[in-house]
Amino acid sequence: MSSTAPLTALSVALPAEPCAAIACDIFCAVIDNFGDIGVCWRLARQLASEHGWQVRVFVDDLHAFQKLCPSLALDRAQQTVGGIVVEHWHTPAHAGDTLQVADVVIEAFACELPPVYVAAMAQRERAPVWINLEYLSAEDWVADFHLRPSPHPRYPLVKTFFFPGLGPGTGGVLKERGLDAARDAFQASPAARDAWWRTTVGQAPPAGATVVSLFAYENPAVDSLLEQWRDSVQPVMLLVPEGRISGALARFFGLPSFGAGAHAERGALSARGLAFTEQSDYDALLWASDLNFVRGEDSFVRAQWAAKPFVWHIYPQADDAHLPKLDAALAHYARTLPEDCAAALARFWHAWNGAGTPDWAALCRHSPALQRRAVEWAAELAQVGDLAGNLALFTKTQLK
Repeated sequence: MSSTAPLTALSVALPAEPCAAIACDIFCAVIDNFGDIGVCWRLARQLASEHGWQVRVFVDDLHAFQKLCPSLALDRAQQTVGGIVVEHWHTPAHAGDTLQVADVVIEAFACELPPVYVAAMAQRERAPVWINLEYLSAEDWVADFHLRPSPHPRYPLVKTFFFPGLGPGTGGVLKERGLDAARDAFQASPAARDAWWRTTVGQAPPAGATVVSLFAYENPAVDSLLEQWRDSVQPVMLLVPEGRISGALARFFGLPSFGAGAHAERGALSARGLAFTEQSDYDALLWASDLNFVRGEDSFVRAQWAAKPFVWHIYPQADDAHLPKLDAALAHYARTLPEDCAAALARFWHAWNGAGTPDWAALCRHSPALQRRAVEWAAELAQVGDLAGNLALFTKTQLK
């Protein structure tokens, strides 16, 4: 990390000539699934490629990380992937084999920095910009807390809360500069779409079929939905990345498993099992589908940029604490929909998140309006600015 230097127990050595590139350390503890590291890895890649930062990622679960980044080696304490340094964060107290402090330190999702690292931050002649990157929420209070400072109780350090969000006054969500152009090029090219279908699925969808991608946590509502797709008048082609929902597909089709390469049909439903895809390939699945079921944070954001209708399986929390967050997202997304369409979408989202039975036919009746809104919403959300760009702009003002 060119703008940092090894620390002793008593002092911090600084380079005589500061480098132009901003050094950034991102700390990520993988709590469950892939959302934490998924967001951190996208952020790291964007800060490096679009803003020229020197980025190092500390992550405690290389196995989860490797699912998103297959080139990652599991047996290395430190490695460089795509120009980004990856440190295996062994214990909460670990801060790398050589203790260094970056210009910008991002504590992702309140994971808590190693105490020795925080002490070293305080010893630095110029304190780093310390960011607490929070989970995405569409709730109104987010704008009030975004960029709020939090002084450290012991050291002369200030942590700033950075809140991703869907509305003005928030940090926005991650979006690469070339994403819209890549999506539009895919949609405009029959050859690109045909190649994707041949390579990823093995065959094109049946004529007139509705293509649905299904990425979700375990969900009791899926059984009813599979039955409705089976009995649908219009063919449904279901694309299922292997994961936590795969067991339900296996039970429905009477198979021992439903992983990558699986293929089954019942009635109007044709289902294909896909390999768990790395981040760079997931967008094309969303673009190729007519409707996307997504889960957590990372795929939820990508579905919005895909400009296709989607259904969100929010990460479930105790005492249904996740439901107000679901409703807040719906309030943003459905704001301009006709009343009956907004109501049908809300009922379906709530049913998919445990409150009732999803009604596929009712949702399909509003497909044209939902498709128009998906395109409008992507443009509306872009006005908030992308998270990496907003974060880079804020930190540069603090480093002046």
